Amino acid sequence: MVVAGASSLVRPAPPRQGSAALAPDSNVCAGVAEGTLAPGADLFCMALFPRAEFPTASGTVELRRVPSPFDLAISKDGHTRYALTATLVGLPASRSGGSRTTYVAWVTTPTLSPMIKLGEVGNGRIALGLVDLDKFLIFVTAEASAVVTERAGPLVLRGTSPSMRLDRHDLLMLAGGGAASSNGPGAMEHQAGHGPGSTLAWVMPPDYPGVSMPMAGFAGLTPPATPFLPGLALGRTAVPAARPRQALTLADGDTLTLEATLVRRVINGRPLVMYAYNGQYPGPLLKVTQGSTIAVRFRNGIDQPTAVHWHGIRLDNPFDGAPGVTQEAVPPGGTFLYQVHFPDAGVYWYHSHVREDVEQGLGLYGNVLVAPRARDYYDPVNREAVLMLDDLMMGDGGLLPYGRDTPTHAIMGRFGNVLLVNGEPRYQLAVQQGEVVRFFLTDVSSVRTYNLSFGDAAMKLVAADLGKFEREAWVESVVIAPAERYVVEVRFDRPGDVALTNRVLALDHRYGTLFDEVDTLGVVHVARAAVAPDYRASFERLREQAAVRADIARYRPLFNRPVDHELVLTLRTRDLPFPLERLLQLDRPYFPPLEWTGTMPMMDWLATGQQTEWILKDPATGRENMAIGWHFRQGDVVKLRVDNDRTALHAMQHPIHLHGQRFLVLAENGVPNDDLAWKDTVLIPAGWTIDLLVEMSNPGRWMLHCHIGEHLESGMHTVVTVDAAAPSR
Repeated sequence: MVVAGASSLVRPAPPRQGSAALAPDSNVCAGVAEGTLAPGADLFCMALFPRAEFPTASGTVELRRVPSPFDLAISKDGHTRYALTATLVGLPASRSGGSRTTYVAWVTTPTLSPMIKLGEVGNGRIALGLVDLDKFLIFVTAEASAVVTERAGPLVLRGTSPSMRLDRHDLLMLAGGGAASSNGPGAMEHQAGHGPGSTLAWVMPPDYPGVSMPMAGFAGLTPPATPFLPGLALGRTAVPAARPRQALTLADGDTLTLEATLVRRVINGRPLVMYAYNGQYPGPLLKVTQGSTIAVRFRNGIDQPTAVHWHGIRLDNPFDGAPGVTQEAVPPGGTFLYQVHFPDAGVYWYHSHVREDVEQGLGLYGNVLVAPRARDYYDPVNREAVLMLDDLMMGDGGLLPYGRDTPTHAIMGRFGNVLLVNGEPRYQLAVQQGEVVRFFLTDVSSVRTYNLSFGDAAMKLVAADLGKFEREAWVESVVIAPAERYVVEVRFDRPGDVALTNRVLALDHRYGTLFDEVDTLGVVHVARAAVAPDYRASFERLREQAAVRADIARYRPLFNRPVDHELVLTLRTRDLPFPLERLLQLDRPYFPPLEWTGTMPMMDWLATGQQTEWILKDPATGRENMAIGWHFRQGDVVKLRVDNDRTALHAMQHPIHLHGQRFLVLAENGVPNDDLAWKDTVLIPAGWTIDLLVEMSNPGRWMLHCHIGEHLESGMHTVVTVDAAAPSR
């Protein structure tokens, strides 16, 4: 794990003045003077305060979402981009006794360097440009001319970004705040063991590199749950070694035998017992053709009940693999026969839907690659590669135990400290110079969102969860959340090693600082020999997808209609250790829109699903989670608004997944998306509001839930019922 230096980007907009510069819609700062800001708006609105010499002047700056094909607009080096929009009033037409009558806006860091000119401004609403600084200040000055390149005139207005509210947490003040759990303080001194008759005790998570977290108040605390790791009674030598993933090509009507088993693995030199499908990591890569149907004869060979969910596949409801909704969990030694139909081309995945935090986290996942019927569905490439992104939490002795009957890490989710691609900590791929590779990406991590790039290699975004975008786009990185999939094409035009990196922004809660972090997930080795054939010409073309546009065009008249239903995402806690609850309260003045990595592993570890309840709430009825009870008819098209409650004790992002259907992400924070693709999972950052258009085409009872495993297992799920349409006469 490498910590990099800070970087930033500002792109000023062309100067535009006056109230006609921007339409007044979607102004998140509306009501700032009256104190009536909507929930979450304090994360996206800056108040501008005047100097005493300019008492009539005031204003606000909105941090508006930048349109992006991803759920967040992120720079390649991991910084959130915002479009700054100022609304200014009361700027005097001239300055008494002086000649400075031109007003100029500037953006700068807390150190006041560099001071970057945004452009000339005036009374009214005006676009200032794009910024991806972590913490920043906005100044408006009175200058002699609009062409000045350095700030010279007097300050008129100033304001600070919401992220400036990040405070240092003096955790030493929390001393004495908690008592040891029933596991006792000594439990942290013992490692988990494997072997007949071995016992398992809690192991304290390892420290986060470069982040100091004092233990005052936390000494002796362990989660109030029984620790669990698989295969303790067997011993490692009795468990077969896992094998790398194999690809299986299945024709229409074929039958696949799939078994969940215990396997033995070694990762970073540490022996582990994990789960696997057919003894492979990841599970077998299933290759099928669009429109085909296969039978899957599943057997549970692990020590826990389980089931197989076919994620993103719009199959018949009885085979969706959701225990308690479409089937009973398969007990150890039990079997279940799935019939899986593949109506859509693209990349999908299958995984356990019982204790996802444990079973999926320990390896029960695999990809499905559905080849399109149309031979020209994709551009030609030299090869395809299917990558599954994951992470594991490991200590010196191996895996950190899970909670047997309730999840640990129930608030933040279980961030791993070892990042994996296709089950290995160091991905390797050898290509020739000029080769174009189509990557099918799936995030199977419990909570981690990635910001992926391949060095400086050109990258073209082609498709999302359930199909292609309306138009292809060049992207500098891919932002992919748990359960999401993206298809990108990358051309490696120079020889040498190209690093596959995850570049994100980490938060040091103790000091209230944000810092850049770069993880190298793998390397692509580019040989000097030129590839043949060379697909440069087709790669450099951005295709407009007429078939996708035509499919979506049927729904465009519904985009601006009123919202049919709303959901609020929030949190309820009880009996948390005092120092943990106090720490969460200290965090509340500001939340970054997304927690990219777990920088406080000790604190994350302590809360369990018995103390934490993550909630989906229907504000129209007050009903929560499984009590919501929404019913629709087959063929309904539903506009759904989802608000991620900024006032929760610990607001954080949620990747929301709907089984069995597909939806369009129409707008995020009031900013419409201008390049659509069908999806089944969407990431909703803290304090954000999104609008979805959901096609209810598939009858049955379908789960809607957060795909952070610990949140799902802490209650954040409901069932949507789609009643079958009456048969036509």
